[in-house]
Amino acid sequence: MCPQCRHPVSDCRCGEDQVPAGDGIVRVSRETKGRKGKGVTLVTGIPLAGKALKDYAKILKAKCGTGGTVKDGVVEIQGDQRDVLVPLLQDKGWTVKKAGG
Repeated sequence: MCPQCRHPVSDCRCGEDQVPAGDGIVRVSRETKGRKGKGVTLVTGIPLAGKALKDYAKILKAKCGTGGTVKDGVVEIQGDQRDVLVPLLQDKGWTVKKAGG
C-alpha cells in the first residue's frame, strides 16, 4: 500500500503530474503586481502538466524572444506578449481569451 494515497503500489499515482482541472479556456493576461512595475504576461488554463507544460513554455518563450518561467501551472512570460501568444495558443486548438485590462 502506498502511504500517501492508500492505493496498492501497482495503482499508485502519487508521482505522476496531474493536469489541473479547469473550464477548458486558456486565459492570457498581463500583470505587474509584486514586480516593481515590470509587466509580465500570464497564461493560465493550459491543459498540460509537468514536463509537457515546461516544454511548451520554452516554445512560447522562444517565439516571443523573451524569458519567463512556469510557477504553479501558470506560464509567466516577460513583457506584454498577449498579441503574440493568443494566435500561438489558438493554433493548438484551445479556446483562448484575453483576460484583464
